[in-house]
Amino acid sequence: MTQRAEHTTVMDRLAIDDLVTGYAIAVDDGDWTAYRALFVPEGRVDYRSAGGIAGSVTDVADWLAEMLRRFPVRQHLIVNRRIGIELRDGGAPGDTATVQADYLNPMHLAGPHDAPPGTAAGPHGAHAGASAAPNYTCAGRYAFAARRATEGWRLSEVVVHEKWRQLVPARG
Repeated sequence: MTQRAEHTTVMDRLAIDDLVTGYAIAVDDGDWTAYRALFVPEGRVDYRSAGGIAGSVTDVADWLAEMLRRFPVRQHLIVNRRIGIELRDGGAPGDTATVQADYLNPMHLAGPHDAPPGTAAGPHGAHAGASAAPNYTCAGRYAFAARRATEGWRLSEVVVHEKWRQLVPARG
């Protein structure tokens, strides 16, 4: 592999890693416009192993927006990222990639006294998570597929493989 191909591979890996981070931030912040922008137009998402739906990015983003209202506080931790970039003949990086990454996703269920998301005492305020509502954590592995687009690397598919979940009552 030439030094130029190695440089391109490193830059691609960094861009793909940033794409996965952008995914976590968009979901945690409820920024569904940013979430949709991370995907190619025909992108697909599959949350069925976690009790969700599978479908187009638009359908899944709409479903997530509604479902995640129950969790005003959420934080994806996406770790152990294994990025594989397709190689062309001669070792140059290609235009498709896969990412296998583990996730830990602690969330706080909304309780009757929780402030709505985005308010002073909402998910980023001083009183976030202070209600008597339980905490919920799930974990598993993501399988991301990405491809190089005009705008840069974009997700073409996300599949969630949930391994476990836990509901912990709040301490009273």
